[in-house]
Amino acid sequence: MLLPDRHLVADLLARYRAWERLVLADPLDETTRGRFEDVAYTLCVLMGQRTAREAIWHAEAYLRRTRPVPIFPDGTEPVGPGVHEISAE
Repeated sequence: MLLPDRHLVADLLARYRAWERLVLADPLDETTRGRFEDVAYTLCVLMGQRTAREAIWHAEAYLRRTRPVPIFPDGTEPVGPGVHEISAE
C-alpha cells in the first residue's frame, strides 16, 4: 500500500491549523473559509477519510508511528570524489 509523504502530511496539518485559527478569528471572511476548506479537503483525500476530523486523527496517528528514514542508515556517509578518508594510524 502506498503511504503519503510524511513531510506533506505534516505540512498540511500545520496549514490546516493555521487556517483554522484565521477562520475562528474572522468567521465571516469567505476567502479565508474557502482556503481552510481546500486544505481540509486535500487532507481528507490524502488520508482517505470522509471528514476533516477523521483525516486529522489519521494524519496525527500516521505521523506518530512513522519516523524519518535516515539517508545513511549505518551512520556513515560515503566518501565522494576529491574527499579522502583520514586514517588514525
